[in-house]
Amino acid sequence: MRFRHADGSVVHLAYCTNVHPTEDVEALLDQVTRYGAGARSRLGVSRLGLGLWLPAPVVARLASEAGRRDLDRLRTTLAAGGLEVVTLNAFPYQGFHDPRVKLGVYHPDWLTTQRLTYTLGCARVLAALLPDDAVRGSVSSLPLAWRTPWDDARRGLAADRLAQLADGLAKIEADTGRTIRVALEPEPGCVVETIDGAVAQLGAVDTDRIGICLDACHLATQFEEPVDALSALAAAGLPIVKTQASAALEIADPSDPAARRALAPYAEDRFLHQTRARTRGRIVSADDLPAAMSSAAFPDDGPWRVHFHVPVHEQPEPPLAATQQHLTATLRGLFGGEHAVTDHVEVETYTWSVLPPGRRPDGPDGLVAGLAAELRWVADRMVEIGMEEIA
Repeated sequence: MRFRHADGSVVHLAYCTNVHPTEDVEALLDQVTRYGAGARSRLGVSRLGLGLWLPAPVVARLASEAGRRDLDRLRTTLAAGGLEVVTLNAFPYQGFHDPRVKLGVYHPDWLTTQRLTYTLGCARVLAALLPDDAVRGSVSSLPLAWRTPWDDARRGLAADRLAQLADGLAKIEADTGRTIRVALEPEPGCVVETIDGAVAQLGAVDTDRIGICLDACHLATQFEEPVDALSALAAAGLPIVKTQASAALEIADPSDPAARRALAPYAEDRFLHQTRARTRGRIVSADDLPAAMSSAAFPDDGPWRVHFHVPVHEQPEPPLAATQQHLTATLRGLFGGEHAVTDHVEVETYTWSVLPPGRRPDGPDGLVAGLAAELRWVADRMVEIGMEEIA
């Protein structure tokens, strides 16, 4: 799905395939056909974007000389399904659908050569997949590391890795003629968890090659206002390379026993669900939802927001809610002005399989319907802002 902004630029809309377990090329090809082409058909559009998640072994294969045939098969499968790829999600390294992921998703981090090699591999694969008419590609990644341990020596090492990343991206452009940028994604609990943190920690990066992935769920979880966040990034000269259209779980009154009962099924074992409470003008943090719910010291006299990516097109059962209004405000800030702030939007709800049982999709067809409904909801918001849907 593509949109034309008033400034004439084209904005690409995709859904992120990290919702699907993918550990080899055959599984990747199957998901592209079953879910990607299925969602495109259900939406009735001529072209649909996929934000591919490629685990490290798949990237190593596709980026190698030995994997050239598999890369050709992927290109053929995408074309046959009416699908385009302008962005990759390279935050999870591998094993994203293991029974327990939690803090493992932040490893290897930007202190390691593994993270650098993986990300440059993703960029090289993306350069081969980009449509001929795409201006550039984007690869999203974690915001340096989980916040502990962290010190000046680690900060310096991460800066060196990002400098090597920029050099590697420049080489890919020289080799292929395609521009690929990497977007670091602020996330609660990480070294870079807020927009102010991004400005402070990433001010020295090569902004021609590296910028920010603005995740609306993360922004909402931290109680950051979209207008303020966009203004701060613009003032710092940090480009928004990519945006993830996502919604957080919200609890207006966490002291309400009914709200606690409704919230309990979201305290699941696979993913980390950082929780933030706003109380008396300050934000209090818990690293996971079970910790917030079990702590007598965690404040319940103000709203909670939870890093649980809920489907963007529907609200949870009351008394729970989701941050769709915040997401709409984020999209308006990005695209409601004279110029589009970014050109890649990715719907990233990877949690369908761990939603409470009554909220989960009913088999593959149910997931296809849910993915299509999310994409249509975001597309409708973009049209309401004043953009023209062109594919």
